[in-house]
Amino acid sequence: MNFLNIAQSRYATKKYDPGKKIDDETIEKLKEIIRLSPSSINSQPWKFTFVSDEKVKSELAEFSYNNKHKVLDASHVVVFSVIKDVEAFENNKLTLLPEGTRAYYNRVLKPRGVEQVMTWLTSQVYLSLGFFLSATASLGLDSTPMEGIQAEAYDQVLENDNYKTLFAVAIGYRDEEDKNQPTHTPKFRLEQDQIIRSI
Repeated sequence: MNFLNIAQSRYATKKYDPGKKIDDETIEKLKEIIRLSPSSINSQPWKFTFVSDEKVKSELAEFSYNNKHKVLDASHVVVFSVIKDVEAFENNKLTLLPEGTRAYYNRVLKPRGVEQVMTWLTSQVYLSLGFFLSATASLGLDSTPMEGIQAEAYDQVLENDNYKTLFAVAIGYRDEEDKNQPTHTPKFRLEQDQIIRSI
């Protein structure tokens, strides 16, 4: 399947088949793919938690609002987290980067202040989300990005000490009756001339 076909066929799955699980080999591929996600200055301010344990999924489901059944029925839930504070990033991540990269950070990004640097770090995790959603579709999997969760409660369940949850992604296989799939409900996207400008 080429990338255009993937873009046309992938969608936010609303209903999963709880009887179908993703095999371990595919999960390992996904872990390696997400590890290779791009980020500005190779900052990698993230942690990705793959949850398949049914007990833990049940706990997370209670803090997932309208996403409860997706969390329960999907094969896995992947929780995307960002490093908790700027100082931790500078001490644990930035030190691993080349001198020129560190100099750029200290000269251009750090002077913007803690709040803006945290916003920038958070944006890097969102970059990995698009990468991950495309990867799941390329492997024949279905996925649902979920911001509708109680992030602090997720942190407590997962014992996230140095990172904070931003969002989660349910992954698995759609229920064939899911009415949100493009064969039942065609995708709505704005036309090219409304969103793309060529100069």
